Amino acid sequence: MEKKDIEELRGRVGCAAVLETGGFAVDLKESTRKAVKYRRGDEIIIVIHDGKGWFDPLSDAKGDVYSLVRHLDGGDFLEAFVQVASLVGFVPSEPEWRRQSREPEPDQSVPERWVARRKPWRGSATWRYLRDERHIPEQVIRIAIAQNVLREGPRGSMWAAHSDAAGIVTGWEERGPQWRGFAAGGGKMLFRFGTATATRICVTEAAIDAMSLAAIERIRRDTLYTSTGGGWSPATDTALRLVGGRPNTRLVAATDANPQGEAFVSRLRELAGELACDFERLRPLADDWNAMLQDAGSA
Repeated sequence: MEKKDIEELRGRVGCAAVLETGGFAVDLKESTRKAVKYRRGDEIIIVIHDGKGWFDPLSDAKGDVYSLVRHLDGGDFLEAFVQVASLVGFVPSEPEWRRQSREPEPDQSVPERWVARRKPWRGSATWRYLRDERHIPEQVIRIAIAQNVLREGPRGSMWAAHSDAAGIVTGWEERGPQWRGFAAGGGKMLFRFGTATATRICVTEAAIDAMSLAAIERIRRDTLYTSTGGGWSPATDTALRLVGGRPNTRLVAATDANPQGEAFVSRLRELAGELACDFERLRPLADDWNAMLQDAGSA
């Protein structure tokens, strides 16, 4: 087997072909153009790099199309090569994208791009999206703005900052009526809302869920409400270890009430054990905290 044959085949068969023929389906709600989420039961694979790369958000597994085959089916490289070769010519289904294309970003750093955006104000598009569509109380929105973790995104969307321990913005979650993604060129770490020095750390999967839980709990003063943005990057792991390693800390797994949420619970429970801190599972009565907040508002 020649190296050029391996490279040529890698260029002709994308990860989507392996996943679609293996029974995975695109989760449109959870996908972006740059990161397409595939599900098969409880299994999740995120396809990146224009279909040439992938990673498992619930483990450290990642790689190219060959490693994807071995991750899913086992076997050696030769068996993976044969399986990939059998997919030449297969055209995966194209997701029906509902979000609008991104606006081109200026030639600035991530923190500079963040600073260049306006904070939401009462009645702004982002304010209305959070209050009217997501049912986030105005008090929570005001505090989030005062803590400098919200910005006005394009076309009525919201930007929710991820930052490091020094408060430097590393990226942001993007959510809107028809918009879902993460900052181009940014890095997921932690969205942080509430008391920075708190000993009770609630970990959710989305900034909107973190703010929703804060609303449900009437913004407990002993709590820092955080979001991983749906991932578990090495930077996120480091950030959680820093906040969880403080004295008398309680790590609260406030993730979604679904298989992915439970997988995060397992990782957080394991992390709490390593840090020798208290652990608690806080489970929403709906699929996630925002759905629970909206259900309570309509009751």
